[in-house]
Amino acid sequence: MASLLCLSLLAAAAAATSPGRLVPFDLLYADGVRAYLARDWARAAELLQRALHSYAGLRAARRACRAACARQEPLGGGPGRWEAALLGPVLQRARCLQQCLGRRLRPAPSAHRASRAVRRDFERREPYNYLQVAFFQLKKLDQAVSAAHTFFVANPQHLQMREDIEKYRRMSGVKSDSFQDLEAIPHWEAYETGVQHYDADEYLQAVARLEESLSEALSALEECRALCEGPREDEDEEEKMQPGLYEAIAAHYIQVLKCRQQCVLEIATKPGRISATEDFIPSHLDLLQFAYSQVGNQTLAAECAASYLLFYPTDEPMLEKMKQYRTELGGDAAVTARQSIQHYVQRSLMEKKLIYYAVEHLGETFNDPDLWTPEELIPENLREKHREDQEKQKQETLDMEEREKRGALPFEGIAVTMDSQRMNGTQRAVFDRVLTESECKDLLRLTKAAGEAGDGYRARRSPHTPHERFEGLTVLKAVQLAQNGDVEWRDAKLLLQASEKSRRIIESYFTPGKKLHFSFTHLVCRRAVDGEQEGRMDLSHPVHADNCLLDPEGQECWKEPPAYVYRDYSGILYLNDDFQGGGLFFTEMDTVTVTAEVHPKCGRLVAFSSGKENPHGVWAVRRGRRCASLWYTHSPEHAEQERVKAEELMDQRAMEQDQPGGEKHQGTDCSSRSSSEPRAPSRAAKPADQRQKPGLDRKQHPKVLRVRDEF
Repeated sequence: MASLLCLSLLAAAAAATSPGRLVPFDLLYADGVRAYLARDWARAAELLQRALHSYAGLRAARRACRAACARQEPLGGGPGRWEAALLGPVLQRARCLQQCLGRRLRPAPSAHRASRAVRRDFERREPYNYLQVAFFQLKKLDQAVSAAHTFFVANPQHLQMREDIEKYRRMSGVKSDSFQDLEAIPHWEAYETGVQHYDADEYLQAVARLEESLSEALSALEECRALCEGPREDEDEEEKMQPGLYEAIAAHYIQVLKCRQQCVLEIATKPGRISATEDFIPSHLDLLQFAYSQVGNQTLAAECAASYLLFYPTDEPMLEKMKQYRTELGGDAAVTARQSIQHYVQRSLMEKKLIYYAVEHLGETFNDPDLWTPEELIPENLREKHREDQEKQKQETLDMEEREKRGALPFEGIAVTMDSQRMNGTQRAVFDRVLTESECKDLLRLTKAAGEAGDGYRARRSPHTPHERFEGLTVLKAVQLAQNGDVEWRDAKLLLQASEKSRRIIESYFTPGKKLHFSFTHLVCRRAVDGEQEGRMDLSHPVHADNCLLDPEGQECWKEPPAYVYRDYSGILYLNDDFQGGGLFFTEMDTVTVTAEVHPKCGRLVAFSSGKENPHGVWAVRRGRRCASLWYTHSPEHAEQERVKAEELMDQRAMEQDQPGGEKHQGTDCSSRSSSEPRAPSRAAKPADQRQKPGLDRKQHPKVLRVRDEF
């Protein structure tokens, strides 16, 4: 059934480009949504499918007419004044397009000017979201599954659809081949398969699929560029002063050029992602030259290397490869770049030159999508900023190297038991004796309050697995519980002190001289559910990265929402080890190859950078409760506002106790916190003008606090 739906979509799209009436897709979409809300499932399914057909037909008609008119009415030079030479062919091209689109799109092309919101829905495959429900209600499971899968591919962060997909997988009447993407992009399928063959050293298969991907990608690029010549649909609807003839022509032309330049980002962005794969076209050539060399075809390897050098002509490793290929092929062998790549680069450079002229002289703006743009093409007044960006990147590299020269830890008695080298990775470390046994016991008392009055995850008690119960307690909730008398003040204060101690350890070890702020402080416990552990195969927390969306198949980690992209470092401060399972493990980007494991115990702090270099997960907790978690950021604007409020309440409590007649501090506040006191510095003191003023070692409150929902 899914294949029939796919074929019907393709057939209808093809039919829609032939002469005949094509109903505007936004009208069909609106009627389909109305039928959906009225629970008229059959009518909704029909209208939504017709809307998708019309949308595909409109795009196909525009592509076909622009390609046909480019052949019929070429824009060449001619005799006479320059206006006639330039604008005469332009007017003839406009006439050709109007007639062609008029034949293919009935009613008139102007009727197909949908709103930006509707176009965005189709780009995000929103009609398939409605379709899957309509088909499900009509008991057409295969079509419902295909529609759901098509939507989910482009919207992998959609939690409800994720649950629906899992339900479909468990249904006995659903076939596995129904999970197909009805909007599959050919070059992405070929590219990912080619990369898989490449990684498996299957170079013959890799060459075939990568060549297919490159050909399809260049074809998709041309189709995207053709659509850029359409009407200026992104204009504001408000009335504004219209520009003169030449200004209007220039503005629209520059808009078309910028749209064409952005097409490389469109084809390099996998469905469901916001970020594009960097250097998508050059990366094909780099992979192909190596794959061809491995299968013994040095001629094509040299051709791909020469093509790559069109993008990066000073790339030393590739120049060495070219020298090697020329030696192997003989000095007389002619090695030239591919014609298609030469055309691509020359055309792109011509467009960039025109765009940068408009940026310099007409006040335009431009975000260049390419990393390979030559600096000499950039206007002189913009080059300084370009150089500053490069210097900033170099400085960040130097800072990373400087971090390897670790300073002394700010507390006595703490041991670095595992560093990055021992953990087979980068930016990882394990610290022991951060807390005493007594402090662990005091904090575990708070976990009992977390179980009774704490929060779960988005109000769900088992967010990652039904086999465990998730309990959490923020620092603010702990202080509020102390205010209500549900927990002791000293325990709430200890949570603040222990997390601050961990922050200072991580800051001094990984980012000396660069301030780390709390992003989120959460005392988290995971308890194994009795009677639910037999035959268990899942993890306590699946493999993930803390500030990006892990894509194991594409070997990427996309730094985009809903990931907490502002997180820079993560910490896990363990309070106990009287449970079974629950160990932390790190993996490669494939989420399968384990590179290091850490076993919990009281006072052990595991710290690591939050990016793609540290994918990690948690083994299943099979018995007992595992309690630990902290996250940190370099961005003051993302500092944890709940912590600020908790510290204010704690300060207020201290001031009240200092008042005459107030209650005295509990003695254990001083005696049981001795390990949290910083040790005396072992190196020479700083000059007086560099010393920190007394009392300024407390966390600085940001001036502006942004409200956000961590969970």
